[in-house]
Amino acid sequence: MSHRLATLIAVALLACASPGRAAEGDPAPTGLDARQAELDAITHDIELTRERQAEIRQEIEALDKDRTTLNQSLIDASREVQKLEGTLDRSERRLRALFASEDKLRASLAERRGVLAEVLAALQRMGHRPPPAILVRPEDALSAVRSAILLGALVPELRDLADQLAADLGQLTTVRSEQERERDRLGADATALIEGRARIAFLLDEKKRQRALSVEALASEESRAAALAEQATTLKELIARMESEDAVAAAASAKAEQAAAIARREGGGRPANSLGSADRLAPAVAFADAKGLLPLPANGTVVKVFGESDGLGSKAQGMTMATRPGGRIASPADGWVVYGGSFRSYGQLLIINAGDGYHVLLAGMERIDVELGQFVLAGEPVAVMASRRLASVGAVDVGVSQPTLYIEFRKDGISIDPAPWWAASNAEKVGG
Repeated sequence: MSHRLATLIAVALLACASPGRAAEGDPAPTGLDARQAELDAITHDIELTRERQAEIRQEIEALDKDRTTLNQSLIDASREVQKLEGTLDRSERRLRALFASEDKLRASLAERRGVLAEVLAALQRMGHRPPPAILVRPEDALSAVRSAILLGALVPELRDLADQLAADLGQLTTVRSEQERERDRLGADATALIEGRARIAFLLDEKKRQRALSVEALASEESRAAALAEQATTLKELIARMESEDAVAAAASAKAEQAAAIARREGGGRPANSLGSADRLAPAVAFADAKGLLPLPANGTVVKVFGESDGLGSKAQGMTMATRPGGRIASPADGWVVYGGSFRSYGQLLIINAGDGYHVLLAGMERIDVELGQFVLAGEPVAVMASRRLASVGAVDVGVSQPTLYIEFRKDGISIDPAPWWAASNAEKVGG
């Protein structure tokens, strides 16, 4: 019994003396900053090898280059990237919880370090000077009885202490093992995410090459759009100017209205079951009939909903999501791009005309990957978030340090609640 107790206590004291080192060769952490740096190193410092990039390019080159295949590949890649971003978020939260459990266990052992040292010293002294044996030295009978009484009171307590130590040390070992497994999963998912983002980039390049609009004409229209944005003072004014004074935006708006009229006539106002196939050149479902079908544009956490106080004495005209750094943004609806660029305090702003007077606004991105006048499908990647939080109107006082995406739906220039349009799985994320 004494040897087992001494061994357990010695191991516990060693764990207390080396709080950041559970196994030989592990670097000692220096606090929460070191733990966060470790997570960042796993998820942000991964780069694709040239060989893997070449393999992805070859896979895309082997695709049938028709519009349907490219559209479906983009939507699938975007969905997979958002799924991986969610998996990474959950893995990072689990790792933080495991780090916290390890710190708690080590702190508990450290608090008992003085008591453990005293017990270990007593056990060592007992080993060097054991109680006298009555049969050998009957004259020490009184000392033997006293020792027996003392041990009878002490041993049960020592046994409980030994069991508690064994449980704590076993739990600490389990936590460390789970941390290693979670790190491995995190690294594998991070690599898959990088590959997914590379695939999207290559697919977007291919789609741009197939667009009929020339580079010169596009550059001219983008300059025109920037000039109109400088003149506009509000979002409503910006949309009106773009759709009346910019040729490409005006043409896109006209297409959106025509497509909406056709979809509304064919749908008859009936609720739709899906948004249609990936080969559609216009919305197959009128925006008003697409309630409960639209995907959230990003993986992330909703930090502000429509109608909530914006902290400036007004109510939020849209919803705000905290996303992963560098997260991919997908179009939440079918429609034509009528504006893409910086605007006032919105940062990078993307406006999509969904027809019937409906517009979808996305703001707070670092880069926009679609072009003025382009038709985009719901779920198609359209932009990329920054690696850090950018100042924008949608990021006011939300209490988060992650990049934030601002989403706003408008009907005839008036902001409306986007909640009824989100698909069921997305509605749970917004509500939860």
